[in-house]
Amino acid sequence: MTVSMRHEQVSTALTAPNASVRLRAALAAGTEPAARYPALLVQRCAIERDFFVRDMLTWALVRQDVEATLPLLLREVRGRGSEAKSQALHTMSKIGDPRGWSAITPELLDSPDDDLAASAWRAAVVLVPDDLRESLAWSLAARLGRDDRPLRRSLSRALAALGQAAESPLRAAASSDNEAVRVHAAATQRLLDDPDAGLDEV
Repeated sequence: MTVSMRHEQVSTALTAPNASVRLRAALAAGTEPAARYPALLVQRCAIERDFFVRDMLTWALVRQDVEATLPLLLREVRGRGSEAKSQALHTMSKIGDPRGWSAITPELLDSPDDDLAASAWRAAVVLVPDDLRESLAWSLAARLGRDDRPLRRSLSRALAALGQAAESPLRAAASSDNEAVRVHAAATQRLLDDPDAGLDEV
């Protein structure tokens, strides 16, 4: 695939009706980063429906200057629109700049929008400062026992990613009066003990 594209062509192609054209534009933007791209890429991320294009947009953003990109992503997370927030959180987790932690709020972690909540959990475990890892683990463990299976799995993966910081919260949850919480905690502990284990029981 040829990725060479003038900056003005990238701008136009990012809004093309054809997903393959948008994909090529995102690839070009990531291949040759430029100061004008972060704003264009973040704007497109907020509304992009195609999974593969979104993935390429995220890759392209990771390749841009973080000093230009991070403030735009933080603004998206603090703005309106669950899909835009979710995608911005996903991108920040890929960039991994700890300054992104400032956008992680209890409201995001406990969002009624499942996709947004899961994105917040994934971003939080990447961005959390070392001295707040256990506090985050307790916060996430309080959400064990969710009804939705994909959401349970996302929560288990997030807690397992916190490693030793999740041990005490999981032990406490394992003795909960709520059976769903106990089962979820036990399955998450198994994942923590063996990261290669499957999530069939979650």
